[in-house]
Amino acid sequence: MVNVYDVLKERGFVEQVSDEQGLRAALEHPITCYIGYDPSASSFHVGNLLTIMALVHMQRHGHRPITVVGGGTGMIGDPSGKTEMRQLLTPEKIQANLEAQKKQLARYMDYSEGKALMLNNADWLLPLNYISFLRDIGRHFSVNRMLAAEAYRLRLETGLSFLEFNYQVLQAYDFLYLYRHYGCILQMGGNDQWGNILAGVELIRRAEGGEAFALTFPLLTTASGAKMGKTAEGAVWLDAERLSPYGFYQYWINTEDADVERFLKIYTLLPLDEIRELCQAKGADIRRAKEVLAFEATRLTHGEVEAERAREASRSLFGGGGVSDAVPSTTIPATELASGIPVAELFQRVGLTKTRSEARRLIQQGGAYLNERQVASVDQIVSQADVQNGFLLLRAGKKRYHRVVVS
Repeated sequence: MVNVYDVLKERGFVEQVSDEQGLRAALEHPITCYIGYDPSASSFHVGNLLTIMALVHMQRHGHRPITVVGGGTGMIGDPSGKTEMRQLLTPEKIQANLEAQKKQLARYMDYSEGKALMLNNADWLLPLNYISFLRDIGRHFSVNRMLAAEAYRLRLETGLSFLEFNYQVLQAYDFLYLYRHYGCILQMGGNDQWGNILAGVELIRRAEGGEAFALTFPLLTTASGAKMGKTAEGAVWLDAERLSPYGFYQYWINTEDADVERFLKIYTLLPLDEIRELCQAKGADIRRAKEVLAFEATRLTHGEVEAERAREASRSLFGGGGVSDAVPSTTIPATELASGIPVAELFQRVGLTKTRSEARRLIQQGGAYLNERQVASVDQIVSQADVQNGFLLLRAGKKRYHRVVVS
């Protein structure tokens, strides 16, 4: 069987690794690996999806993934990449977020019969005896080395709480706990976690004389420099309640040409030969590769049926074939249109703009459309006379559509 390390490297998942030769040798046999997830939100987003896909590849090649949801560390908050202390969540909010995240993770991996494990680090962190923990674990950490870590060094300028300073120790202890109880020898995560993961590798060596490995993924940005999974409207969520499957599909189909091959390798399970063949096309022909990317990514996250609906809706809109039910919709009563609704208010109300001021700017710049006709004035009133076939079709820019169903 192909070594999964080679698969991850060729697909663009590997940024840093603590011992490339040693890890590759270890992966010749089934191992247990893990990634930890912060329970600060009820849904993962496209940035998290890279890490989830790495675990999917590990499982497909015979290894056992552990997904650790941070019910314990989430009560502190990871200072990595943050200029100020995170808002502390209540235990109840953390638990609600964990339950939602568990459901999402189960879409991508098979947790049956121990093929993958889902654990909550609150189970072993919350019962810790503080003094015993300091004696047994804290003695292995150098404060000088911790302060040299980028996450802490950046925060020293704005203020680092003692609470946050403990985060690296607790994350390292997670790795040690999983090593002791589950034979886990590999922790993976984003490259901003490099220092934290190495601390776990070192703790396993000091406390157990054991060998473990660290692997980090690149922090992805688009070709234009935008952070992966971020748009003008906000994060690209995996939860259909936060972002419709159609909206998710549209995010991928609007991928910049320069990013298509890279994202096909990371966010789909298509064979590399097929990906390379798809991406040989240039110019307008690259649309086919973007459609495959959008369909495959949506299928993995929302299922075959929703991916088909989203593709049909996209083809209909952009091919002039009409409006599908999969297009994001809002229903308003016909009585509201009787006296008319300012067009800027309508754009803001359905979420195509965040504020009415933003809607007015969009109109003034010529980027607002009603029923595929450019909105000419910020003072335009939308009335029953604008309704066609029972709905209004709004568009912001070239590709963001919203259907207003009039009941």
